[in-house]
Amino acid sequence: MSPLQTWIAGARPRTLPAAVSPVLVGTALIRRDHHSINYLNALLALLVSLLLQIAVNFANDYSDGIRGTDNVRVGPIRLVASGLASAKAVKSAAFICFALAGVSGIVLAARVSWWLVLVGAVSIIAAWTYTGGKHPYGYAGFGEISVFIFFGVVATAGSYLVQSHSITWKSLVVSIPIGALSCSLLAINNLRDLPKDAVVGKKTLAVRLGDSRARMGLIALLLSAHLFSLIAAFITPWTLITLILLPLTLQIVSKIRAGAAGAELIPLLGKVGKLQLFLSISLAVALVL
Repeated sequence: MSPLQTWIAGARPRTLPAAVSPVLVGTALIRRDHHSINYLNALLALLVSLLLQIAVNFANDYSDGIRGTDNVRVGPIRLVASGLASAKAVKSAAFICFALAGVSGIVLAARVSWWLVLVGAVSIIAAWTYTGGKHPYGYAGFGEISVFIFFGVVATAGSYLVQSHSITWKSLVVSIPIGALSCSLLAINNLRDLPKDAVVGKKTLAVRLGDSRARMGLIALLLSAHLFSLIAAFITPWTLITLILLPLTLQIVSKIRAGAAGAELIPLLGKVGKLQLFLSISLAVALVL
């Protein structure tokens, strides 16, 4: 593996649909509400979302690596724990991505509202303290709540806000399926790592719930994404086209119910990422129609 391939793998590209999806759906809703799409603001929102996602991936790699909680890992490679990159280099990569996200956010705030600087600052703090700092909240079981808020509600409604200068009930409704699937990506990771996390004292929500209830929670998140996509039929009945993805969801649910664990969950992580991307595309198409 070349150095470039190593860093790309460390950025965890399978998680990037969680950054693209909210901007796509929020922008599609702009068209639905007969506003003009502000392509520059949409691009800046996408840059902020992508850079924050990559930054938090590198930050988690660094923080978990120096704590030793990734020394025995089943999932995708971690740069620090595997020795493929130094902790200093990974930390620098995270800070560079945070800085670039901050610059993009400041430009966006200058074009929309300086209140966005505060939102961006809180987002960066939340991203770093997920596994970083003395009391990382991801180690206390609050990771899913943060992901739902920042990669669901804030990113989706925020993408709508920066182009329409308002937040509506519609933008909040369509943010829920996006947030639910972003949570599903984290939940499936935590389910995979549950045995190891329990040993090292990393009390994720999966560890706190236990294997059986963690599986039920993950299934509930997956199905709620479809439920709220259907509730969005109050915006337009075209959202019913998201039902074409139900077979993929049920396939994932079946594997989870059957007790897939450890390495068996890695392919499901990719499928959940695809589900989020496909559902956001179909939801965006429905909103435009």
